[in-house]
Amino acid sequence: MIANNAAAGRLDFTLDLATAVAEADVVFIAVGTPSRRGDGHADLSYVYAAAREIAAAVTGFTVIVTKSTVPVGTGDEVERIFREEFPDKDVAVVSNPEFLREGAAISDFKRPDRIVVGAEDPRAMDAMREVYRPLYLNEAPLFFCERRTSELIKYAANAFLAMKITFINEIADLCETIGADVQKVAKGIGMDKRIGDKFLHAGPGYGGSCFPKDTLALVKTAQDYDSPVRLIETTVAINDNRKRAMGRKVIAACDGSVRGKKIAILGLTFKPNTDDMRDAPPSP
Repeated sequence: MIANNAAAGRLDFTLDLATAVAEADVVFIAVGTPSRRGDGHADLSYVYAAAREIAAAVTGFTVIVTKSTVPVGTGDEVERIFREEFPDKDVAVVSNPEFLREGAAISDFKRPDRIVVGAEDPRAMDAMREVYRPLYLNEAPLFFCERRTSELIKYAANAFLAMKITFINEIADLCETIGADVQKVAKGIGMDKRIGDKFLHAGPGYGGSCFPKDTLALVKTAQDYDSPVRLIETTVAINDNRKRAMGRKVIAACDGSVRGKKIAILGLTFKPNTDDMRDAPPSP
């Protein structure tokens, strides 16, 4: 897909940020926001560094879109960077979180459940409608809201899915104790349209590049605003404990000791159809 569109002249790449940004109507910030060492907050240094580089290069009215997963209020800080360092430049800062699944990102992009855009400037809203206009053929719902609301939607969505995984994992433990089949329980409750059958697969806990850092970042943000999210705090704690519990299950299956034994594990990544090992439950 990349090769075909590059050959057709619809897609090109450059390391010359200044020239690219100067010619652009819409600029996306799509850099990593890993957990900050020591406190669990999202590390926003890459976002702010990108914002400063972009700010120096924009010409004319430009929409600055935060695609990275960022805590509530990040867009305000990006806007402050522009206003304080380049007050004469005409920009609108927009939140446009991504909801792509690893292993299915292209199909998710082309046929999304929703496209969330946090913007108040009518010009920015028009620009974002134009960016996503081709997806209207697939009836992609474009949902506009306030910027802070958009930032929270991303964290709330990931936290809810992580909580759903944690729920079925706890039910799996109960099933083992009472002699029930967790896969049939999951199927039985998943047939309820209010619940749905996604993210109801019991396992060693959620992992990957999103859920662990996003749930933790949401917990930290809520604590900063003195509005704790107890369910998510418990979800994080249960998920951490589950990894240790899986290790104990392996030891128990080996008659109480794995000393000197070679253990083979099938499926090291955090989910099927990806080679991503970041925060995968089996990884050290």
